[in-house]
Amino acid sequence: MVSIFSAIGSYADWDFKGLLLFMVVFILTADYIKNRRPVSFPPGPWAFPIVGNIFTVDHNRTHESMTQLAEKYGNVYSLRMGQMWMVVLNGFETLKEALVNQGDSVADRPDLALTQDIAHGLGVVFSSGNVWKQQRRFALSTLRYFGFGKKSLEPIILDEFTYCATVFNSYKGKPFNPHLIMNNVVSNVICSLVFGHRFEYNDEKFLKLMKWFDKAFQIEGSIWAQLYNSFPQLMRRLPGPHQTFCNIWKHAIDFIRVELKEHKQNWDPADQRDYIDCYLNEIQMNKGQADNTFDEENLVICVLDLFAAGSETTSTTLRWAFLYMAKYPEIQAKVQAEIEQMIGRSRQPSMEDRTSLPYTDAVIHEVQRMGNIVPLSLPHVTNRDIQLGGYTVPKGVTVIPNLASVLFDKKEWETPFTFNPGHFLNEEGKFMKRAAFVPFSAGKRVCLGETLARMELFLLFTSFMQHFTFSIPAGVKPVMDYRPGITLAPHEYEICATSH
Repeated sequence: MVSIFSAIGSYADWDFKGLLLFMVVFILTADYIKNRRPVSFPPGPWAFPIVGNIFTVDHNRTHESMTQLAEKYGNVYSLRMGQMWMVVLNGFETLKEALVNQGDSVADRPDLALTQDIAHGLGVVFSSGNVWKQQRRFALSTLRYFGFGKKSLEPIILDEFTYCATVFNSYKGKPFNPHLIMNNVVSNVICSLVFGHRFEYNDEKFLKLMKWFDKAFQIEGSIWAQLYNSFPQLMRRLPGPHQTFCNIWKHAIDFIRVELKEHKQNWDPADQRDYIDCYLNEIQMNKGQADNTFDEENLVICVLDLFAAGSETTSTTLRWAFLYMAKYPEIQAKVQAEIEQMIGRSRQPSMEDRTSLPYTDAVIHEVQRMGNIVPLSLPHVTNRDIQLGGYTVPKGVTVIPNLASVLFDKKEWETPFTFNPGHFLNEEGKFMKRAAFVPFSAGKRVCLGETLARMELFLLFTSFMQHFTFSIPAGVKPVMDYRPGITLAPHEYEICATSH
């Protein structure tokens, strides 16, 4: 009897092992059949079952990994992240062909779980189709109305510099960390346009929001974001930094809802003070229209997009600028000499001064190139089958434009890995545009805030150089490496700003 039960137990044990083995083989086979590359699809590295190439890429140096893979597989190659295929574009001509020449075909955003769970397809950054077209058109026309890219915005930017200069002077040349101050400076410009007011630098609630944004941008560029987008059903239930990311944006949305509530309490359609007022008016005007995308939920996400994107990138660029000026004092001195000669110190700079400050303009552009703030731009998705680099990229495939591969291309730049303002100067010393300068991306989804960012960078950088000299604290060696994230920021540093 014992031997019978033993035999049954042994049989059941082997039966379970056999079933388990069958299931593993079945899952691996199904995964292979479902996810194998089509014949005309771009090549790429071998993908692991289930997870694909998630662990092939170094997520602390994603754009560098992707640039290295291009050396082996060409300027158009594919990666598989979980169950999702993506095509990575490298090199100026490839990006131009995709984003400009075939821009309509890659104008949409992919349905990534992490952004969908926050924005739900709304807003102006991660939306697609009719929602995106209506919201982008409205955002551009409204911000233009309030001086976006016009002279009327200059006083707002220059006033903000005055507030910041007072804070910088309070340190009396001693070391300090400019991170949150610069976030506040740049955020206040977009806040003036969107909310109709600025925030004081010691506003605890606002400072907390700035810290949240910084953390969120780090997480969004990490492996946790890839895992969430690849396995959303599982990751939504697991703890980790991805949950912190979602909570940060929920807090940010709550912050905007409070601002919106205050606006509605004293909103007068006849007196449109800012972007929110104009949007509330647009909601009223579009009620009942068949293709209407204007409502309060979309307003909140649009404001979030403008607020977050309009704060992080420009402030990060300026923090890189301080670091580069401190590292290269001879370049800083040359910028200051040019400003002293052309503007002096008796008046504030103006956008009209840019043509007479070619070296200063070249330095700003070189900071943007070397800073490489958004190396992989934002993802696109094909809305029809397209041909790229001799391959077929089917509809529904995520496309990653590797901007870093253009900004550091040896074919496009004389000294790609050296800080060299000469990249943007001709033989006569005049400013020279470069087609391969693409920090704002290109095509239909080119950065909405490019005009504002260019204005902020020129006016603020020139103002800082007009009034301060930046240096590294004694005995400290500057760290020029970046901190990984969806945006590449310098590591936290302290700097001395000496008034002159």
